[in-house]
Amino acid sequence: MPESIDAVVANQQVRAARHHIERSDENTLARQAALSAIPAPTGAEAARGAHLADLFREAGLGDVAVDEVGNVTGWLGARREEPVVLSAHLDTVFAEGLDVSVARSGARLAGPGISDNARGLAALVTVAEALVRSRVSTVRPVRFTATVGEEGHGDLRGVRHLLDRSRPHAFIALDGAGIERIVHRALGARRYRVTYRGPGGHSWAAFGVANPANAVGRATALLADLLTHHVPRPAGSPLGRTTCAVVRLGGGTGLNSIPQEAWFDLDLRSEEPRALVQLDETVQGILARALTEENSHRTAGTPPLQLDLRRVGDRPSGLTPRAHPLVQTAIAATRALGRSHELSCASTDANVPIALGVPAIALGAGGHAGDAHLPTEWYENVDGPLGVVRALLVTAAMAEVR
Repeated sequence: MPESIDAVVANQQVRAARHHIERSDENTLARQAALSAIPAPTGAEAARGAHLADLFREAGLGDVAVDEVGNVTGWLGARREEPVVLSAHLDTVFAEGLDVSVARSGARLAGPGISDNARGLAALVTVAEALVRSRVSTVRPVRFTATVGEEGHGDLRGVRHLLDRSRPHAFIALDGAGIERIVHRALGARRYRVTYRGPGGHSWAAFGVANPANAVGRATALLADLLTHHVPRPAGSPLGRTTCAVVRLGGGTGLNSIPQEAWFDLDLRSEEPRALVQLDETVQGILARALTEENSHRTAGTPPLQLDLRRVGDRPSGLTPRAHPLVQTAIAATRALGRSHELSCASTDANVPIALGVPAIALGAGGHAGDAHLPTEWYENVDGPLGVVRALLVTAAMAEVR
């Protein structure tokens, strides 16, 4: 069982660590801006990871290393099984070549990725530094980890690799800004590239062959009419939000050619694993129906279209129960800082440990933010240290501070 928050807050070393966080607020902001200004598209996080490893060493963590996929890890306490993991993801949604410089105006920092997740990374380093310098001692070791591949097509690659090799006692992800939110429900997602292929041809001379673009149109129209809350759910499945969205499409080579292929990307999401499976089955039936309908309109004797359905992402869903000590500790820590808590659902690195049965949550790292995933993203350091202190308290409690 974790230490009570009252005991953790009263602990002399933890109090010293909290004071360090509060005194280091400007240093945390400077780290946040510096990390944000290092490009880190999903799959190209090495430069930011190298800088993070240097920061871990400067903070005083032991056994700092970069693993095979690019995750950066450092340890507080002797390295052993079942640590408490405090993590933040390295990557951003932004493509290579985008200007990721940071502008500051008063309490506001602006730049792509400044909150998601430069804030989480900066808080991760500050918590490590505070624990080391204040000589906080814990029963369980704390493993500080910056993961790769959390966003988009990364499909949680870094945390999957991390948990392939060990099972932590508890997992806490720092993701973006905020102080009230506690993510304990993992939003599952399945993502597909849907491609229809056919013979193609001249738009006049070959007219009548099955057209992949028409199949895409038929499929997207059927999907648009799909009321996801009316998708049949397995018996006993709790009610929860389920969504299906066409997020990208393309195909064709010219204005006077029937395309040989046309494609679109699908994003299916649900809070409940069985509901996501049911939605997936329903959607696959729709895609097959669109194929059949387009083929039924083709000129006799011409080749039929083929459907290629390729899964490009699979994020598991599930939850850490509200009554679990990890969630209750996060609630208590939020209240101890004079704030109301908000239990919520999101897709974060915590999805993977939750699906594996490891207690996991995601927390904001303080302050306010907006325009997430846009080049105009911003962060305002309003009560910023409180988010870092909350991460400190939850980590110290779960690691059982001495």
